[in-house]
Amino acid sequence: MPTPTTGTLEVPGATLHYETRGSGPLLLLIPGGAADAGLYAGMADDLAAHRTVASYDPRGFSRSPLGGALTDQRVDVWSDDAHRLIELLSPDGPASVLGCSSGAVVALDLLARHPERLRRVVAHEPPLVEVLDDPAPHRRLFAEVRETLRRDGVGPAMARFSEGLGGRPGEQPTELPPEIREMAARMHANLPVFLEHVLCPFTATVPDVAALRHAAAGRLVLAAGRDSREQEALYGPARRLAERVGSEFAEFPGGHLGATEQPKEFAEQLLTLLG
Repeated sequence: MPTPTTGTLEVPGATLHYETRGSGPLLLLIPGGAADAGLYAGMADDLAAHRTVASYDPRGFSRSPLGGALTDQRVDVWSDDAHRLIELLSPDGPASVLGCSSGAVVALDLLARHPERLRRVVAHEPPLVEVLDDPAPHRRLFAEVRETLRRDGVGPAMARFSEGLGGRPGEQPTELPPEIREMAARMHANLPVFLEHVLCPFTATVPDVAALRHAAAGRLVLAAGRDSREQEALYGPARRLAERVGSEFAEFPGGHLGATEQPKEFAEQLLTLLG
């Protein structure tokens, strides 16, 4: 796998580490959860055969240090970071964007606020539970996960998280593919930041449906994994939001982590949707 070109971008309150591969129109990959740019390593080369592919470590994660104290993170600030990366890497034309999980929340905010800079946005399983008929159980789950982190640490918090989303207690996580094992230690170090300062504020976000409806035509695909159909907090928001904004809805191979579990199949589906 070719080594990506790396760089840093100074943004208000942080320094972002980013990576690029390939050439052509820009495709920005926004990671989710506790992941960083390495989340997409398994499919980056397949995508880079067709486009300039960029990803990055979100502020406060891995190699993107904050310039001040760590506090609860804001979707609009992370969206501004993504916008600044697009301005840097694609100054003369619009970009396409893939966001997964909390990265999909960022991608949707980016589209709502900067539609003129985006050609196509694929938002894979944004956990925007406020668009569901009954978000309260999911709110309670995320609050319980954060309290479990504070009381018992990362391991029990992640166990509660997995169980609450529909996993089985004690279930072993899927082994990471070789391409992203390098990220595993960084991701583990990011987990306290994600569980304490990202999970609750991002899932509590109420998307700007009116702005998305205005921007969605030809630009937006809401997506979810086939294996996530029984996980309401993951599959449900994408399906419901697609109905509300009038956008396309697509299913991807795998589940919430399809980009890492089935990277080649995920990349093929993504390229088809990007056109």
